Amino acid sequence: MTTQIFMASTLYGAATLAAALDSGCFAPAGRRILLVSNNATTPETTPAVDEMPGFEHLRPRFDDVLSWNEAIFPFHPGGWEPRPDDVPLWERYLRLAWEIGDDDVALAVESLQVNPALGVAQIFTDAPVTVYADGLMSYGPTRNKIDPLVGTRVERLLHLDLVPGLEPLLLTEFGVAPEVVPTPAFTKVLAELVDTGVELPDVTEPALLLGQYLSALNILSAEEEENLHVRMLKGAVHLGHRRVVFKPHPTAPARFTRTLEEEAERLGVDLAVVDTPVLAEVLYQRMRPALVVGCFSTALLTASALYGLPVARVGTDTLLDRLTPYENSNRIPVTVVDALLPEPTDPAAVAGRRGTMTADALGDLVRAVGFTMQPRILPGLRPEAERYLSTRLDGGTRRYFKKKRLTSLGLPGGVPHRLGFLPRNATVRKVARRARRLRRTMARR
Repeated sequence: MTTQIFMASTLYGAATLAAALDSGCFAPAGRRILLVSNNATTPETTPAVDEMPGFEHLRPRFDDVLSWNEAIFPFHPGGWEPRPDDVPLWERYLRLAWEIGDDDVALAVESLQVNPALGVAQIFTDAPVTVYADGLMSYGPTRNKIDPLVGTRVERLLHLDLVPGLEPLLLTEFGVAPEVVPTPAFTKVLAELVDTGVELPDVTEPALLLGQYLSALNILSAEEEENLHVRMLKGAVHLGHRRVVFKPHPTAPARFTRTLEEEAERLGVDLAVVDTPVLAEVLYQRMRPALVVGCFSTALLTASALYGLPVARVGTDTLLDRLTPYENSNRIPVTVVDALLPEPTDPAAVAGRRGTMTADALGDLVRAVGFTMQPRILPGLRPEAERYLSTRLDGGTRRYFKKKRLTSLGLPGGVPHRLGFLPRNATVRKVARRARRLRRTMARR
């Protein structure tokens, strides 16, 4: 008998799995386990997936719901992985604790390149793996090099078709084929979640603002993120909206809301705040927003692609400049949103639902950015990146690349062409390393 273990850390991810199951993306199994992982910084104060409003509608698709946090307590899911010598002991322990016995195991996990998904895949050493993507990061390269003992077991990548025509780069170094979870199945599951049984602001056709809590990721400071929300509000007001709903990130501090409320009062805007942890897609169906404004949230693309709502993005220009290191896995989501969606300062573009770039042009851009992010993982993309940068690098596309990065990789757009040999010259690199060491030594004195 086969036991399928589906790992989820968000309600959005659990909904994606439910849609995949409804569509027949997984073979029949003797038992299906939903393994819930609460990856919040302080899991004790944040509801897990199975405690969120609406989960009860997804629950019947699984035979059991288990907690990864409980299995590895007192360790945190994001910071723990099994030591290689302990892997057999952990597998034996989990098979006993979860009553799996000698069943064959098949895994479906998200974010395989990091824990907790990586740790689970390492423990069940013989299990075939399906990776499912619940956001825009699937369009970017794999964040870290994955052990071939894990990567070669990945059979496919399930993803939502949030940007029709755009192919994911995730796990392509292992030849993993992408497979689309049918959109009608996903929207059907989201429709089930509308009846959450919780009270929401009674507002119709507002401008909906989406918070992401980027300061927790050290991308912005708390003050900068508060200002970002204010910019969203002002953008909505600029487009003529006087009724606004703010959906903060579930773990964001209360002061983000207070700052926005003060600005709304100053502007004479009727602001309501959603203080219940529900999916943005539930609000789309309950309120039918006249506009959705955010930074680079995946929910912006679901609003546009799945529900046909007008959308606008704010702050992506700042993030493109500030994301560090360059290979930060948020770079592709920011790039996609920046290229596809308009700013609220362009009313005609928002009304016409058009961005600065077509989907076809976006594919070429994503592959070029993907190579510059992870040249060692995707070396085969170098010729494409060189062609793109030599022919299409201009005032509109340069913001997606760093000149220093292009120079270090010896790509067009870096140092002048006649000096292009320098970044790849071993002697030059050796001298540069000595200079950096000397500078650090002098700084310590």
